Amino acid sequence: MVATTVPPPRKRSRLRQHATPYLHLAPALLAIVLTTVYPLVSALITSFRHWRLNETREAGEFVGLQQYERVFTDGTFGNSAWVTLQFTVISVVLSVGLGLGIALVLNNRTRLSALTKALLILPFAVAPALKGFSWRFMLNPDTGVYDQMVDTILPFADDINWLGDPFWALMVIALTEVWGWAPLIALMLLGGLGSISPEVRDAVRVDGANAWQEFWRVTLPLLRPLLLVVVFLKAVFSVKIFDQVVTTTGGGPGRATETLNFFAYSQGFTFLDIGYASAVSWVIVVVLGVLATLYLFAMAKQEAK
Repeated sequence: MVATTVPPPRKRSRLRQHATPYLHLAPALLAIVLTTVYPLVSALITSFRHWRLNETREAGEFVGLQQYERVFTDGTFGNSAWVTLQFTVISVVLSVGLGLGIALVLNNRTRLSALTKALLILPFAVAPALKGFSWRFMLNPDTGVYDQMVDTILPFADDINWLGDPFWALMVIALTEVWGWAPLIALMLLGGLGSISPEVRDAVRVDGANAWQEFWRVTLPLLRPLLLVVVFLKAVFSVKIFDQVVTTTGGGPGRATETLNFFAYSQGFTFLDIGYASAVSWVIVVVLGVLATLYLFAMAKQEAK
């Protein structure tokens, strides 16, 4: 009869302590694998195969890098990349600029500042698809409240077709993002402004600096690390814009608002070219990965300070 060795109670207790955190994380890790890792790996494999749903229900022959070569020679993809770049620059500049302005105003404590800060989170809490539907309705040339307000204040804007003109359609989608993100960015920057020592401001004022000089020489340099983090974070979310495009313009007029995510969606679900859509999606993943890496690097650099 072979004797079995049983770990002493102290060793079993240590094993249980080491295993407990991983057991607690197991459901979350499983969810990440099923909803993120598996779709990414599946899309990567599909991107190397020819697969059109109107031809077959299963992935076809292996075509190597042919789909990726098509991505970088496709003029419509280039247009979507250019639209996404324009949208990203506009939304980041306006969101960060307006958020900084709001933060500077609310940094001066008043009776209503606490209530205002609490209300700032509400626009960001609105679902992106709902923002798109709301702005589309409010800019309707016949019944839209925004359209009527602008036409009353600026009569020369009466002939503008907000969602039918390529320039204004892209601006409208950018403004839907600014409306939601600027208040959130203001809250983030308010935390940075609160960390600036009052003694530093007092010293600058004693030296005779005015409000603009105080902002340019003290406030902005001290906020620069946080601003860098905010810019990268907003850029990541801008590149993957999708909901407002679908619900506001549908990529139109023409292809004026067809962003990268909407382009990948249309290739897969409109033209049924799953292989090509997978390749486009992985190009987007790489771009987002680069931006996310820069964002994490900026955060780590700020925390190190």
